[in-house]
Amino acid sequence: MHARVFKNLSAAVALACLAIVPQFLTAQSSPAAQGSSEGSPSRWDIFVGYSYLAPSGSVTTTIPGGGSVTASYDAVNVGGLGSGAYFFNKNIGAEVEFGIHEWGDQNNYPDNIGKEGNDDGFTTIGGGLIARFPTGNITPFVHALVNADLVGGPYFEANTWGPGYTAGGGLDYETPWLNHHLAIRLFQADYEYMHVNFGPVIFGGRANINAARLSAGFVFHVGEIAPPPPVTLACTASPTAVFPGDSVTVTAAAGNLDPKMNAVYTWSGTGVTGSGATATVATGSLAAGTYSVQGTVKEGKAGKEGLKPWETANCSASFTVKEFEPPTISCSANPSTIKPGDTSTITSTAVSPQNRPLTYSYTSSAGSVSGSGTTAEFSSAGAPTGAVGITCNVSDDKGHSASANTTVTIEAPVAPPKPQASALCSINFSTDTRRPTRVDNEAKACLDQVALDLKQQADARVVVIGESTQAEKDKTAKEEKFAEHHKRAKVEEFAAQRAVNTKEYLVTDQGIDASRIDVVTSTTDGQTVENYLVPAGADFSAAVSGTTPVDESTVKPEVRKPLGERPHHKKAAQ
Repeated sequence: MHARVFKNLSAAVALACLAIVPQFLTAQSSPAAQGSSEGSPSRWDIFVGYSYLAPSGSVTTTIPGGGSVTASYDAVNVGGLGSGAYFFNKNIGAEVEFGIHEWGDQNNYPDNIGKEGNDDGFTTIGGGLIARFPTGNITPFVHALVNADLVGGPYFEANTWGPGYTAGGGLDYETPWLNHHLAIRLFQADYEYMHVNFGPVIFGGRANINAARLSAGFVFHVGEIAPPPPVTLACTASPTAVFPGDSVTVTAAAGNLDPKMNAVYTWSGTGVTGSGATATVATGSLAAGTYSVQGTVKEGKAGKEGLKPWETANCSASFTVKEFEPPTISCSANPSTIKPGDTSTITSTAVSPQNRPLTYSYTSSAGSVSGSGTTAEFSSAGAPTGAVGITCNVSDDKGHSASANTTVTIEAPVAPPKPQASALCSINFSTDTRRPTRVDNEAKACLDQVALDLKQQADARVVVIGESTQAEKDKTAKEEKFAEHHKRAKVEEFAAQRAVNTKEYLVTDQGIDASRIDVVTSTTDGQTVENYLVPAGADFSAAVSGTTPVDESTVKPEVRKPLGERPHHKKAAQ
């Protein structure tokens, strides 16, 4: 009979937990509701639910006629678990727990050995500490308990008490049901240890049981550790200063209201009328001075608002009734910075507290202003560069006047920046020792980019700077001295030849106009050619100094030919 009751109860609890899962998943995308365990933690948590027990252990018993039998404990899938926890604060509390799992029928001897828990009945009573960690709608927890365990014995052995302990934790989901007093225990996973001594006689033995327990069910929150946050109320008056006859609106903003409760607003003050969160003040009969409006909000069930201290809040807002005043004016210029000869629009914004007709006029420290309405035009013709002060004036038909100032800055003309020459890539001629002035294939990537830069800037030119080493300069000097007495002697000018050969590649291979390429030499030591891009209007000598133009009538480009193959000689056969 007990087994059927627990099976039905366990099935009902399990189905209820499964039905909650879709709603739990949907709620994860929503913010925590007011009244969740995080904002208003409960004093008591009462849990009831289904429990599954998976024991691991055995007991060896002596049987009549000699010998012994070792029986193991099997999993019990029908069980219930209940607990009550009292919390000292938001996180720490004391817990008492009662668990019962289906026991077997001892009348089935001996077929029940190793079935339904080895003729088992597992009843656990424990107490200890629990710690919870509320976060929004989710509350994880852990607990540790010391137990007294009633365990069914083998064969006809009576159920016997023994010590044990439990350690584990779980996860609760807080629902809005029952005014946030109902939570779903999604799972509780525990480790249980039970030690039972069935005695030394026949059918006795000792059992050391390690069990895994998995539970789920419902948690009922009872009481609160702290009251809910009190209702707050803030009032603002708009506008804060008026003239007699103008209307003032006072708005109340309440905080920490429970949307399920009713809220009632009341107002008091001279000339104040209103209902709900807004009130108005009629100022036509008020003398000049400062006035205040008081507001009150009460929360609670309809007809019972404000019964608890935290359900009532008050606020106050002040405003001033002013004497009639002269007009006020503000003045602005758009644009505020102009070029010589340009104009700017001057705008006046004037207010008469008495709504009297207004007249406008303008003056300036330089230039001229034309116009007599809310806008005028400032002309910078004849004005020097710099800041020009402009005064906007307004007067009403009662002789009251006001003025405001603004400034227009006249910029001095800015000369555009002068273009500058920039260094491009360089070519190294040191790798080919037999032809140290030849433009080889490795130089093509650099010169192709130089050509591309010239094509992209049609008004730019390139300066090619040839350079040579000191040894090459010394060789050229010797050849020049020898040529003084030998007219047909050849003089090799390495730096100039490199520059001319580079230009030849750009003209012949890349189709660059020769007039856009200047060839020069420098005193820099090296077997290189430097390339500079000179935009239109740029001064190359400002970027590189000390160069000498190449006389292209005497230095001709060399034809780019590959080196001839050297003859190979076979060794005589041994």
